[in-house]
Amino acid sequence: MDVDRAIALVAAAGIELTDRRRNSADNGWSLSFSNGAELDVRDNGRIAVSGKGRKSVASLLGLAGKSIGSRKPRSSAPSHR
Repeated sequence: MDVDRAIALVAAAGIELTDRRRNSADNGWSLSFSNGAELDVRDNGRIAVSGKGRKSVASLLGLAGKSIGSRKPRSSAPSHR
């Protein structure tokens, strides 16, 4: 899915786009919405949804049955596996 289609689908549901910028890797777009959802739309069509409103945005984009990422703060403690 391209970035303009993703924005149109979410905006049609009344969720306002609050920020649109290229991601730090410059391989896609990072979008923020008024419900707290953040959407990463890569140039290759891959999509990742995170943030407070991720479930509703994932549902609008047809991603509800798929794994939805969530951002968790990184701990400064080392990981022991």
